[in-house]
Amino acid sequence: MPVYEYHPDELARISVVRQATGLTLSEVEERRRAAQDREGRARAAPQEPRKPTELDIASCQRLEWTRIGHIMTEQRMAVYSPDEDRRVARREEQRAQRKAAEAAWSEQSDGGLPVEVLRHRVYRITAQPATAPTGEEPLIRHVFAASAGAAVEHAGRMLGRPGSVYQDSEYRTISVEQVLPEPGEFF
Repeated sequence: MPVYEYHPDELARISVVRQATGLTLSEVEERRRAAQDREGRARAAPQEPRKPTELDIASCQRLEWTRIGHIMTEQRMAVYSPDEDRRVARREEQRAQRKAAEAAWSEQSDGGLPVEVLRHRVYRITAQPATAPTGEEPLIRHVFAASAGAAVEHAGRMLGRPGSVYQDSEYRTISVEQVLPEPGEFF
């Protein structure tokens, strides 16, 4: 069993912390409102059947912006600094502990084979039925994968698998976009 360096929710929180670094409270509040709007749009859109979804990502990011605003108010920070945010360090410790526990369990269950630590990203796949009439809503799925190519392959398997509501249609990928972490961030 592979061990993931980061899970999608961890990537969402890390992304917000990196964006918040150096922002003032008013800028953080502005970003929180934007995240709340994004969450509202995601809630109103058709829901995806599997995690991670646009709604999961938007909710996690809105909660993190809210938390950062609260910490800044509580600690009277002029600008946000992750070094002054105890929860950032605690989360990193918890992630390292999770990773170590998963690696130990994987080694034990796989008979001592070396553990593979995977660094995945979250991609937004937009697909359209090959025979779709003009103006039909595209299908959007979020995929946790190592690369854009792997995300497209996974989405193709997901859309064509037996029992899927999409199995009778042939889909073509319109776009693949990395959404977590933000493109250009530490990966």
